[in-house]
Amino acid sequence: MQIKDVILTRGDGAFFYDDQAAIRAGVDHDGFLYVGEPLTPGFPSIRVPASCLSVGLVLADDTIVWGDMMGVQYSGAGGRDPLFDADQIKALTSQVVVPRLLKADASRFLDACSLTFQWFEGKRLPLSIEYGVSQALLSAAAHAARSTMSEVVCREFSLPLPRGRVPIYCQSGDAREINVDKMILKGVDVLPHGLINSRKKFGADGQTFIEFVKWVARRVREIGPADYSPVLHFDVYGWIGFEIGSDPQTIADFICKVADMVPEFILNIESPADFGSTAAQVDDYARIVAILDARGGRARVVVDEQCNTLDDVRLFAEAKAAHLIQIKAPDIGSMADTARAVLICKENRVGAYVGGSCSETDISARATVHVSVATQADMMLAKPGMGVDEGLTIIGNEQNRLLAVLERGRTQTGNNA
Repeated sequence: MQIKDVILTRGDGAFFYDDQAAIRAGVDHDGFLYVGEPLTPGFPSIRVPASCLSVGLVLADDTIVWGDMMGVQYSGAGGRDPLFDADQIKALTSQVVVPRLLKADASRFLDACSLTFQWFEGKRLPLSIEYGVSQALLSAAAHAARSTMSEVVCREFSLPLPRGRVPIYCQSGDAREINVDKMILKGVDVLPHGLINSRKKFGADGQTFIEFVKWVARRVREIGPADYSPVLHFDVYGWIGFEIGSDPQTIADFICKVADMVPEFILNIESPADFGSTAAQVDDYARIVAILDARGGRARVVVDEQCNTLDDVRLFAEAKAAHLIQIKAPDIGSMADTARAVLICKENRVGAYVGGSCSETDISARATVHVSVATQADMMLAKPGMGVDEGLTIIGNEQNRLLAVLERGRTQTGNNA
């Protein structure tokens, strides 16, 4: 399947790019804005509207397939690529990537990715380029095969066609209480994220956070069905380490204390601390995991910051330095590497959480569903946006449609394996 032309056009992400360093420093809100000067290089202000660059591949039969390039909300933090600049990305894509795409066989997904994402001038291409272009290449391969994107992933990685549904995880943003109610009423599998990204939200000795955890558990019982028991997952953005202390034993003790307050739920704590580098994060998270495992409780640690690339995922998985690894799709780069990352987690018996960012788009979200289902990840993020309803609709409906198509194919071929 030849690619005969490439279209590039600017677009919007679903949320905003935020300067994490400035927010951690304790800046105030003015309505939806943050007040103060940015601290992360490249940010003209603390909060910047998310943008994207769409890439359309014009195939030999004149079909056009699309992918979207963008950054994550907290760009430039935790070892991530800098703030997304659509003009710079467009120029580099036009100069380097488009000529490669015109030589690629779009029916062969992995081969096309390998050709297109070769390093340029001794450096890897920006991960946003890999992410968006690989979405388009995956869609092109599915079109060429007259199949779903999930079937392409299964074929390329020699995986069985999936049957199982991947649990969906929603994030609340700052509208915590209202969005928690939405999640409970809609029966979300994993909730609520909570956005505990400042000292004010965490509280002295974590008391504000603890009260929120207890409130979420109580609210599930108050308005949810009797048989509803979601996983409680809170992203604390390193604040256990910042506020309680960076000793792994101290962090593990705090996590156990929180878990003991909601004993009927599995408790995921994402980013309990940021130890400043990937190597330090691996070592100290492995210690925290070992302590929690020895106690045999229902608390689990999830890694995000300092675990960005495929090599990072392998390090954490092999070291058992998390119970769940967030595979942050835009930070991994190619959709092929998202698939590889899930498989690495499975090989090492570590949970695989296919995540991403509120700053993404509908196209990138749908592509992520196909990779998550094909590889049977342990959970996936409802994205894009921070409103719950939109991301849950996009991710949930795409998964339901995909599983229905795959089941129809089994019925028609008589293959019940």
